[in-house]
Amino acid sequence: MGNSASGSFELTAFEPVETEERAGAAFGRVRIAKTFTGGLSGASEVRMLSVAGPDGSPASYVAVEHVTGELDGRAGSFVLQHTAWDTTGTTIRVVPGTGAGELAGITGEFQLTVDESGTHAYVLEYELG
Repeated sequence: MGNSASGSFELTAFEPVETEERAGAAFGRVRIAKTFTGGLSGASEVRMLSVAGPDGSPASYVAVEHVTGELDGRAGSFVLQHTAWDTTGTTIRVVPGTGAGELAGITGEFQLTVDESGTHAYVLEYELG
């Protein structure tokens, strides 16, 4: 990827919509809101579906996240797709064709980390088409 933006984000809302207990698994649907600072500044809305074992882990989830703001000074929006399987890692990619405004044509990958203090950081490697 040709460009990189980094910074941090905060979860500003975490709203469980529904949960369902099944034998050996718990299913959940959640709405999440975030604010970003750094190379990406703005906000996002996330819709997540998850499953966890009876003890609460390991968890797998899928989510879509609509991001609106400025990326390295360019205003617009795009959608991220999250996929996490077990505890082996998370893949987060820009959904092709979802860029709008000055972010039209964006592609890329988003990495997130959470440090011991709970601070969420990100690196977005991207290209504009």
